[in-house]
Amino acid sequence: MKAIITLTTDFGTKDHYVGAMKGVILGINPDVSVIDITHEVGKYNVTEAALKLSNFYSYFPQGTVHVVVVDPGVGGSRKPLVLESDGYYFIGPDNGVFSLLFRRDKEARAFEISNPDYMLENVSGTFHGREIFAPASAHISLGARPEDMGTAVSDPVELDYPEPELSGGEIRGRVIYADSFGNLVTNIPSLLIAPGSKVYVGRFTIYRISNTYADVREGELVALAGSSGLLEISVNQGSASEVINIDKPEVIVKPS
Repeated sequence: MKAIITLTTDFGTKDHYVGAMKGVILGINPDVSVIDITHEVGKYNVTEAALKLSNFYSYFPQGTVHVVVVDPGVGGSRKPLVLESDGYYFIGPDNGVFSLLFRRDKEARAFEISNPDYMLENVSGTFHGREIFAPASAHISLGARPEDMGTAVSDPVELDYPEPELSGGEIRGRVIYADSFGNLVTNIPSLLIAPGSKVYVGRFTIYRISNTYADVREGELVALAGSSGLLEISVNQGSASEVINIDKPEVIVKPS
């Protein structure tokens, strides 16, 4: 089976950045399959990237190299990181984007990418996706070991991920991000929600938890368990983001 590298970034597709990364990767390993996951992560939204990564990586064959570049601290003191966990490799900045992986796998091994043999010759202060993360991923896909790239990192950065608050039967959480359909993805695991609960978000009340979008009429708000296992606020064939019109609002779930 061909080696696989996936790319997840906040670069968008208007500029040359993703293409440059792919060019570097294929220049080192012309036989690798490069898969775009998304380049539309919210700008600088490390939490969104961490959540999306945790929801897709395991659907790929073990041995896949997942590159995540949402890097507001590029060129600063944060370390370039290569991580081995659960039979997969992960490459990106040590800014918390891998926090959910570290929480899930206490045996994960992380190393700073500092060996120049696995970087481009000239490293700028603004585009480590091209000069560090892309070449490192290509070398991993060819069989390089993470420990060859630098020293072990025992204290990777932990994301300040907002956990929901539970008090009695009430759950208080918040929206983490809006997806491309305008669905509002919260930090509330759907397994915590009692049947028959009501959901309060902004000035709106949703009187039940549904199973599908079609459980309500077109244009109506609906609360349901999304594919990530988290509570989502949606509109049937519409945009909850536009209807709610509040940036990352608080979400309250109360039993009826």
